[in-house]
Amino acid sequence: MSMTKLFSPGPVMVKDNVRRSLLHYDICHRSPEFEEMFVDTQEKILRLFNADDSYYSVIVSGSGTSANETVLSSIFQPGEEVLLIRNGVFGERLLEIITKYQIPLVDMPFPWATRPDLGAVEKALAEHPKVKVVAMVFHETSTSMINPVPEVGALCKKYGKLLSVDCVSAAGGQNIDVVENNIAICTSVGGKCVGAYPGSAYVCARKDLLDTITADQCKNVYLSLYKHYHTALDTHQTPNTPNVNLFWPLNVALTNILEDETLAGRIERYQRCAKIIRDGVKALGCRLLLDEDQAANTVTSVFLPAGIDAQAFIDEMMLRGYTFYIGKGDYGKQGMIQVANMGEIYEQDCRNMLEVFEVVLNKMKK
Repeated sequence: MSMTKLFSPGPVMVKDNVRRSLLHYDICHRSPEFEEMFVDTQEKILRLFNADDSYYSVIVSGSGTSANETVLSSIFQPGEEVLLIRNGVFGERLLEIITKYQIPLVDMPFPWATRPDLGAVEKALAEHPKVKVVAMVFHETSTSMINPVPEVGALCKKYGKLLSVDCVSAAGGQNIDVVENNIAICTSVGGKCVGAYPGSAYVCARKDLLDTITADQCKNVYLSLYKHYHTALDTHQTPNTPNVNLFWPLNVALTNILEDETLAGRIERYQRCAKIIRDGVKALGCRLLLDEDQAANTVTSVFLPAGIDAQAFIDEMMLRGYTFYIGKGDYGKQGMIQVANMGEIYEQDCRNMLEVFEVVLNKMKK
């Protein structure tokens, strides 16, 4: 069995009880047992986002992108506009979805690894009254930047807009309060900070928004938010056959967070691990892409010392049991790698990894 440690932002290392839950005996998704587990998982998703009883959650079989596509293909009536704030690969993924569904767009691109200009955002909101929704990414994983969701949420409240947030790489790793931050709808997936597997995505949204959605305005068959919402409300099921085996790990992983480690405890662990990694790589002569107050609790974007080929370094680390990501776009060519501490990564794992990191760096410098 491989003992590779996944210091990558998904898939992630999972707890033993999450892995064992894959062996749950077979059940039918149209059975009371599934319905009971489905409802319990929905409630735990709401707690993950600090939601109150004005919110509701649905579960979508697919990656995090499937949840984002469910939202963006479903919440617009003809003529309604979306204002997109983007500053990285996953903001561009939202752009791709918006463009594919021909949703009228006010596009606000900012340079990668640059905090969006809130003054420019407010100006755009004031100048575009047809904007219904502001869309953005909470944790832009391609740079590890945390975007100013609370501030944008306050602007949406001021101008009467709905805020849609891609929380795929943030839920379970950052403190997200949908009520306090005026988030109308958000998305995530099990296979990142929550510590489950890819393929179990979910949407958390205000009921007053969900109640306005009609079947006709949804532009996708499988990813219809109307179908997911009303099927869940009426039957505690999904509209189509879901990946039943992945529901169990999602439920167990959420239980591990909420009833064992606690959400605050998990976030604090992630912060401790990120600090160990960041202090360690800087001590080895590496440079960070972001100031630490801008970076997520779970991903560190690291420029290797001059002369070290990033992909060759990643390959050497993988041979020694550690998996990283190469930097997206031009960052990889500039010697950037991404070191994540999502899932079952603990402080000693980070220290052990840094020891190997140093060995490989020294070898490649020769």
